[in-house]
Amino acid sequence: MSARTKARKRALDVLFESELRGVELGATLPQRLADGDPPVNPYTVALVEGVHGHQERIDELLSTYSVGWSLDRMPTIDRNLLRIAVFEILYADDVPDAVAISEAVGLAGDLSTDESSSFINGLLARLVEVKPGLSA
Repeated sequence: MSARTKARKRALDVLFESELRGVELGATLPQRLADGDPPVNPYTVALVEGVHGHQERIDELLSTYSVGWSLDRMPTIDRNLLRIAVFEILYADDVPDAVAISEAVGLAGDLSTDESSSFINGLLARLVEVKPGLSA
């Protein structure tokens, strides 16, 4: 597993934990940094802070382009994998769109439902398709 894949997984853990605790996305990051076990990669911090900083726009796009699924209806893992990938697609210029999609689909295959990988792949592919017309 590459360093960035591990960072994405760790960011997913932090976002997931925040949702389970019912706190603002990323609010558990300071404690994870203080604990340092396991260490928190700087890319994890960038992802969590990026998702938190752009959550309103990311969630708006996910709600608009996910056919038949509201954000609340999505499994928590899927919702946060999508948030990470959309952040990378829209705001991380050093991550190719195909890599962001591939990473999200791979993590979904490992961590979520049997249907999650294809749902995530389709939704992210659609966002990449309309990306040129989107304002971040």
